[in-house]
Amino acid sequence: MHRYRSHTCGDLRATHVGETVRLSGWVHRVRDHGGLLFIDLRDHYGMTQCVVDPDSAAFKLAETVRSEWCIRIDGEVKARTAETVNSNLPTGEIELFIRDIEILGASKELPLPVFGEQEYPEDIRLTYRFLDLRRETLHKNIVKRTQVIAAMRREMTKTGFTEYSTPILTASSPEGARDFLVPSRIHAGTFYALPQAPQQYKQLLMMAGFDRYFQIAPCFRDEDPRADRLPGEFYQLDLEMSFVTQEDVWTTMEPVIRGLFEEFAEGKPVTQEFRRIAYDDSIRMYGSDKPDLRNPIVMQEVSEHFKGSGFKIFARMLEEDKNQVWAIPAKTGGSRAFCDRMNSWAQGQGQPGLGYIFWRKEGDKLEGAGPIAKNIGEERTEALRQQLGLEDGDAAFFVAGDPSKFYKFAGEARTRAGEDLDLVDRDRFELCWIVDFPFYEWNEDEKKLDFAHNPFSMPQGGMDALENQDPLTIKAFQYDMVCNGFEIASGSIRNQSPDLMVKAFEKVGLSAQDVEERFGGLYRAFQYGAPPHGGMAAGVDRIIMLLVGAKNLREISLFPMNQQAQDLLMGAPTPPTQAQLRELHLRLNMPAN
Repeated sequence: MHRYRSHTCGDLRATHVGETVRLSGWVHRVRDHGGLLFIDLRDHYGMTQCVVDPDSAAFKLAETVRSEWCIRIDGEVKARTAETVNSNLPTGEIELFIRDIEILGASKELPLPVFGEQEYPEDIRLTYRFLDLRRETLHKNIVKRTQVIAAMRREMTKTGFTEYSTPILTASSPEGARDFLVPSRIHAGTFYALPQAPQQYKQLLMMAGFDRYFQIAPCFRDEDPRADRLPGEFYQLDLEMSFVTQEDVWTTMEPVIRGLFEEFAEGKPVTQEFRRIAYDDSIRMYGSDKPDLRNPIVMQEVSEHFKGSGFKIFARMLEEDKNQVWAIPAKTGGSRAFCDRMNSWAQGQGQPGLGYIFWRKEGDKLEGAGPIAKNIGEERTEALRQQLGLEDGDAAFFVAGDPSKFYKFAGEARTRAGEDLDLVDRDRFELCWIVDFPFYEWNEDEKKLDFAHNPFSMPQGGMDALENQDPLTIKAFQYDMVCNGFEIASGSIRNQSPDLMVKAFEKVGLSAQDVEERFGGLYRAFQYGAPPHGGMAAGVDRIIMLLVGAKNLREISLFPMNQQAQDLLMGAPTPPTQAQLRELHLRLNMPAN
């Protein structure tokens, strides 16, 4: 028999009854049932109930074992009685009668519980991550992660892509976040950067004629952590294709992503036809460029109903052409109590309030109630109701002003109303494309144009648009894939013309010389027969978070950092030694306390 095990803790079935076997694993829990001692033994593959009685030579040692001790058990497989079969456990038809026990590794008192799924302080969980990872849900999440990534590789290969690995030590690139810099020992005073994304390299692969590339790529960004992005590093399904339009990218990747969700959705419905929603429409209808389409609320502009009305606050605002009034229709929200709660919530967000109308039957008559309805009159109130498709027991909330300043708040109000009224169907995956993103945006702090998204994207209209169009009206061949309110992928058709590239960067204040110095490899490559190309990158971590139903990326990552970007398990980051600093020709300039 093998030194440690003949079977795993998930192997044994009724067909093994009568066999003598050997298992090794961790003590999940110990239960004393008046003379009989039950030990649930766990390993990566499952759990087996083991039993020892006082007549066994192993009983005395079995009494000493505690939770999370690592032990080896020899014993005989026996069938459980009908009333003791555990149908929730794959090994639930049998139990192992212990004949011998060996303690392979005793455990100190546990700093956090492994049995059960109770909440525990994050700093303890991350410091003792090796114990945290033994917990059932987290352990399953990590296994699911590996399965999802394996499926990504399988489907991408099946679709005609080939995996290539790009460098980790590279040059700084403007991807929208701070770089992690790595000092060069050999070239004093210079630094490599860890890649924020393999953007330039994957485009260079298209220049080199590789046609269809993909990679499960590690990416590094020195930015503040948040729930849907870990500090430091993340992984993306990175891909690029030659001789394609954006439609080709969409039709190629929709089956891959849809199939991935269907494979791991555990029966939850998945979008079959991905909607393509223009960025401007998404902002107007949902107040976000990553809308949760499970929420049925669609906002509408209702300015006409308030122009010249008795509701003077809105009427005066609408005297300026840029201002609008948007309505957030809320089915089943037609009670004063709910409307007051929404108004209080808005004030908690720093807003003056949230205007509303709710509709109710008064006898045979359906009428609007609330201060706005009183001020605009029955005719306008009824016209609003009809436009919004509302009935008895429904409500509408209103936001007014410059849409560029209020759309985010309006979107948050839509989300709040949908969730509070339980209108959101949480047991499905709704995917869509957001398309036609702005190419440029205005940087108010620096009073200059910036790229709105990927600076290497192709502007719609090409050189003519860059030379003759208001830059803030130029759209890009840029697209995001969104699922349940999360951006899970972003991509574009690339700008492969050197002249167009220079013109695009000139708009944000970079000269032709700057472009050649900062993006020399790509700029030179474009001058030697550059094919039209495009691609995207899908966030591996976010997709897995959605599939397992986790609320935080730390629940699907092996050894994450905390919210302060510290690795509590390994103690990183750590101060360098003086010898290391000398080798790197560096001197620290610490901030004053």
